[in-house]
Amino acid sequence: MNAPGLRERKRQRMFRTLSDIAVELFLEKGFDAVSVAEVAAAAEVSKPTLFRYFPAKEDLVLHRIADHEDEAARVAGEGQPAPVDALRRHFLAGLERCDPVTGLNDHPAVLAFHRLLYGTPALVARMHTQLERSEAALAEVLGGDLDARLAAGQIIAVQRVLALDNWRRIAAGERVVDVREDAVAAAERAFAGLAAGLPRFVTTENM
Repeated sequence: MNAPGLRERKRQRMFRTLSDIAVELFLEKGFDAVSVAEVAAAAEVSKPTLFRYFPAKEDLVLHRIADHEDEAARVAGEGQPAPVDALRRHFLAGLERCDPVTGLNDHPAVLAFHRLLYGTPALVARMHTQLERSEAALAEVLGGDLDARLAAGQIIAVQRVLALDNWRRIAAGERVVDVREDAVAAAERAFAGLAAGLPRFVTTENM
């Protein structure tokens, strides 16, 4: 795989810079209290320039988790083990390393970002659009037919609910060390349920 060229590196750096500046302002003042013009001014770019990178204000925040959009599809498409087991192992590994995407992370910066994300209706709505794209990408990897789309919807929903439950407990003041065992048990139950209901995606021979 070729390394990105200078132009692409500069472009990705601008994405990160704009997102970081925006998130800092949103955390300080609230998402709805900060205008796009204020973000552009803080970043020393014009509004048209900002909109070339981020067509919607909400995307300035969701850029932080955009790299997870195709994660389920990538994991499921690796071939071995079968998709449901691969995704189960991947989620459990995320819990082990306290990956913020699993909700099991109590770093103050992560908690602040999640409060912003889950506490802002416009961001929640935009996040669901991102989840729909994740679901579509996973469905394509699983075969693209109706059964694949149904399976992808269930898998993405399970991951979302598990992560949200973990975050809610951490946000309420529980410690990661106290939540981890329950989080692992819940994930095991959830993925066992998926495996029982989605036999086609439990063995690679059926793919």
